[in-house]
Amino acid sequence: MGGTNPKPTVPKSTVSAATSRTTTSDAMQSRRRTVQNYLVIWVDEIPDTEINELKRKYHQKSPVWWYTCEMFLYGMLSWGLRSLDMEAMFKLGFFIRSLHLQLKQLHQKQSAKFKKSFAVYRGQGMNEEDFQNLLDSKGGLLSFNNFLST
Repeated sequence: MGGTNPKPTVPKSTVSAATSRTTTSDAMQSRRRTVQNYLVIWVDEIPDTEINELKRKYHQKSPVWWYTCEMFLYGMLSWGLRSLDMEAMFKLGFFIRSLHLQLKQLHQKQSAKFKKSFAVYRGQGMNEEDFQNLLDSKGGLLSFNNFLST
């Protein structure tokens, strides 16, 4: 929201891989090999331990788990969506698709239990300068796109 675009928390890095949606043991091994063989990462400041953990354990955890763990994926995806970096989004497509499918599945499962609607809120941190700019623009147009990764 500020006047300058600060360097993203996670540098512009990209990940690409292909995955499939099958459940047999052979298919799981094939998917694991696919991620290991085709996972291409250009690294600026991402620790090798995080990259290696992702390569080794990607299919052992759910996409929601990877998205919410303290690792580079959340920041990278958030930055790609916030900056509208199509290359980053394209290269994270395998993860975006997996995350979407899991969220859709969880929604279908949980919506059967909750018949009544309820509101969900999300907080967003803001530095003092940006907050002052927001106050100064009272009555003006406000536009944001960070909700895309929520």
